Amino acid sequence: MAYKVTLIPGDGIGPEVTDSAVKVLEATGVSFEWEIVEAGQKVIEKEGTPLPESVLESLKRNRIGLKGPLTTPIGGGFRSVNVALRQMLDLYASVRPARSIAGEGTLYSDIDLVVVREATEELYSGVEHWVDRDHSAAETIDIVTRKASEKIVKFAFEYAVKEKRRKVTAVHKANIMKYTGGLFQEVAQKMAKSYPSIQFEERLIDNMAMQLVKKPQDYDVIVTTNLFGDILSDLCSGLAGGLGIAPGAIIGDGIALFEPVHGSAPKYAGKDKVNPVATILSGEMMLKYLGERRAAERVWKAVYDTIREKKHVTYDLALPGYTNRPVEPSTCSAMTNEIVKKVEAF
Repeated sequence: MAYKVTLIPGDGIGPEVTDSAVKVLEATGVSFEWEIVEAGQKVIEKEGTPLPESVLESLKRNRIGLKGPLTTPIGGGFRSVNVALRQMLDLYASVRPARSIAGEGTLYSDIDLVVVREATEELYSGVEHWVDRDHSAAETIDIVTRKASEKIVKFAFEYAVKEKRRKVTAVHKANIMKYTGGLFQEVAQKMAKSYPSIQFEERLIDNMAMQLVKKPQDYDVIVTTNLFGDILSDLCSGLAGGLGIAPGAIIGDGIALFEPVHGSAPKYAGKDKVNPVATILSGEMMLKYLGERRAAERVWKAVYDTIREKKHVTYDLALPGYTNRPVEPSTCSAMTNEIVKKVEAF
């Protein structure tokens, strides 16, 4: 039986990196039926919106999707197509793993942690306004609800159990933000009591940022609110090697959309230059979600070995800091072909 998956190629480099991911996923032997729908900047003229109803209908129907990066139009319309997708489909859990893979020149070789970020409310709720007539001061409303906090913290603990993780760290700023931070802290403390097999701890956001730089190996699953999660997940991607290797997913109750963390990089579109790994590893996350764990292991190993060998890697992975020896950069398609060859061999 084939898995029917909504495929959103995206803008800029999106079509290239999603094509790479599709090739690698199909090389596993798992059967897919791709339903291609378009969203983003390139469909505005045709559809009058960057997020056509057909995209939402496809995701509701198939319950699973793979998406390339989307460009949010400047000016009117959606504040963010990605935020709109999350809110319209209640994709409340942004899951971003950070695993050491980028090469011997990076600072850390033993990172394996996951940031679980609430993705529908808080400072990204879009409730903001000017507080005076001359636009010299503005206000954004920080909305944190008990319901959303319970859902995301429960998700983090369930994820830890399913993935055999050892610890959940709740991150907040309850010492200053007594109501919003305090509510999230209260929910996390209460939820932790239902999972006695999982170690639980708390960190203030500023201290968490310092701790991650000093000793990221101490952390496993980090759960936090929207803005803090946005910042920490990029920080963790940097620790592991950068956004070019950072996969992600946004997951709700019964619907999941897998996507790279990086943007659409329009200046590189069509140049066969960019790193496909973040999208390929988003596909690996999708395989795990589908229960195809053996296939996911083959994808991870193929990507890992390709980067370690440094024979077929894109320009970013050939730079000093990602390697200690001279490396001739390869193309996106050549790197993809190497990963496909390794997947088929395992």
